[in-house]
Amino acid sequence: MTTTTVVRIAVCLLGMTAGSWVFGRPRRLSRTRNRPDGTVTLVIPARDEELSIARLLHDLRDRDPDVEVIVVDDHSTDATRSIVAEHTDVILLDAPDLPEGWTGKCWACHQGAEAARGATLAFVDADVRLEPGALRDVLGQHRRTGGLVSVQPWHAVDRPYERLSALFNVVALMGAGAGSARPCTAFGPVMVTDAAGYRAVGGHRAVRDQVVEDLALARLYCNAGLPTAVVSCDPRITYRMYPAGVRQLVDGWTKNFAIGAGAVPKRRLAAVVAWTAALGTGCIALLDGVLGRQPLSAGVVLYVAVVVQVAAMFRRCGRFGLWDALLLPVHLVLFVTLFSRSVWRTMFRRRVTWRGREIRVAPIVGVREQGRG
Repeated sequence: MTTTTVVRIAVCLLGMTAGSWVFGRPRRLSRTRNRPDGTVTLVIPARDEELSIARLLHDLRDRDPDVEVIVVDDHSTDATRSIVAEHTDVILLDAPDLPEGWTGKCWACHQGAEAARGATLAFVDADVRLEPGALRDVLGQHRRTGGLVSVQPWHAVDRPYERLSALFNVVALMGAGAGSARPCTAFGPVMVTDAAGYRAVGGHRAVRDQVVEDLALARLYCNAGLPTAVVSCDPRITYRMYPAGVRQLVDGWTKNFAIGAGAVPKRRLAAVVAWTAALGTGCIALLDGVLGRQPLSAGVVLYVAVVVQVAAMFRRCGRFGLWDALLLPVHLVLFVTLFSRSVWRTMFRRRVTWRGREIRVAPIVGVREQGRG
């Protein structure tokens, strides 16, 4: 066995161990039969969501009677507003013109929260799907923990290009510490909080200039001594992240990824880097084995080892499986490319593009974990 092979084995073992630690044991929802305590207001910010919002409103048709739904139309240029208007049991608000210094989503969520009657607020993205009882279970989780409860939905995949988000989903869970016991983070697609706590920390007004407002909100809750809890990829709560095409996928991950990385605690970030290095090492080992630069058996073993671990993590995040993991080199190339693009756009240009708007990126503020991750 050559020195190079020994080093590669060590890199893979250490990196995979770090990956297992940093991925942790993501929490799933516990079922509850209890109805919400008091009125709950569900706020849905919507901008050009004609491909998604009808499905979410259909999912909510048999909701508990104490749940009011407010859709805030953020100057949509498609049929979003007319689709929502067909649902007479839904309150439709038109967001005023976007003020200077606000991102569109924060402005829409703020408008919905201002109009809400509920003592509990739930912010849900328009592309989320909720199976029967799922919303009640999220509200039950909030009753048990208080503070800010968020859900990273299980990633549904309808078109081949959507599979390219698999590695990004895993790294996002790792970086956020979703599998740790006390994460100081949040995922924006589904967030539940008591209205009093939300207003005490300043709500979306306090994070109005943040592109990744979910992380910024979680920081406010942690700094105020309020708990945060994360539920990861429960199959009863799903979404299609970027249904509008490859361009939307590129813009979405460009918008979020470098900013999120800048908020990751250093120890956790180092573990994520070690894990991705192990994945790259496994791919290079296989290539060198095929080209005869090292024993093929060693390359195959290392590649299979990282693929098996990646496949297990992929399945935990969404409708991904072994075939997606076998295409690991493709995922890694795309990941490095989009991460580099994200660093350039967010760290240097300080501008990102999303849904037809150019957004100025506010300075990144780190998010610390509560206790050990």
